[in-house]
Amino acid sequence: MKDFYISDAARFENQAVMSYFLLVSFSLRDRKGSGGQYLALTLADKTGQFDARMWEDFAEVVEHCSEGCYVKVQGQISKYNGKYQITVSKMRSAADSEIDTADFVPTTKFDVAEMSAELRGYVAAFKSEPLRRLVLAFLDDPEIGPAFVVAPAAKRLHHAWIGGLLEHVLHLVRICLATAPFYPEVDPDLLVTGAILHDMGKVRELSWRSSFDYTLEGQLIGHISIAQGMLHEKIALLNASGEKFPDTLRVLVEHMILAHHGKLEFGSPKLPMTPEAMLLSALDDLEAKFQALRNEFAAAKAEGRAPGAVTDWVRSMERPLFNSQAWLEDKKKQTVDGTE
Repeated sequence: MKDFYISDAARFENQAVMSYFLLVSFSLRDRKGSGGQYLALTLADKTGQFDARMWEDFAEVVEHCSEGCYVKVQGQISKYNGKYQITVSKMRSAADSEIDTADFVPTTKFDVAEMSAELRGYVAAFKSEPLRRLVLAFLDDPEIGPAFVVAPAAKRLHHAWIGGLLEHVLHLVRICLATAPFYPEVDPDLLVTGAILHDMGKVRELSWRSSFDYTLEGQLIGHISIAQGMLHEKIALLNASGEKFPDTLRVLVEHMILAHHGKLEFGSPKLPMTPEAMLLSALDDLEAKFQALRNEFAAAKAEGRAPGAVTDWVRSMERPLFNSQAWLEDKKKQTVDGTE
């Protein structure tokens, strides 16, 4: 296990550290004014990533290290423009025997088996037998099922960790079931089916090993179109087995998959037009945004920001965020301590 993680940077400011990282990227850049070059790097572990700079003796690094490999790094932690980084003095490729991949690939903090069992329990409670058969055709598939419980939900923005897709879907299903009673126009079984299947294409859109990335299929087609194709395949198999799947339900489930991003400019081929598609799109967006919010609050805390400070600009939401609860708790503590 590593002794230093990127999330520890605030505790090690202006101190020397030695640790192992995943080399996400590196490039040679020209120094300003004085001539010569330096090496700009991005290093990562399961807690995040930060920038690194190597100013001297980097020829062997350029020759022997490559993006996506593990490296052993010695350097000093510092803060630049409000963010922690490391100035590297030594770096080399790490041997396989030195690496525990669990240190580098972020993983859900929840129990995967328990999450999977809870999700299956909701499916078992369906009143609609055709929808139950359809969802189980995915969850019981020998390739799709195992991938679904370990896949990340995204490369970077939300639930970007092993088990993240299952975690996102389960949380979304819980929210859907809690919200549906307020909207009698919505069929709960249909809504939950959409919640489970809407991101199923991500098991083929994303790859996850030493890092998360897009597959070629993911780059060229995307998870919405992939999921649409997977739906057609599963329904064809159900029909071929004699378990005729109603075409009315096929159209409604397919529409939820195609419309779940909510807007054409967000990648939805269709705008939500049914009650279930409208509610699913809104709740999916909310659930994803709140996880991104939690990520930003955690990053701000790791950087040592004061509770009254806003986060960095969050590109996906086009705004900075503010942790109101941390701010109120800090104000309350100051009042009790007599510092305010």
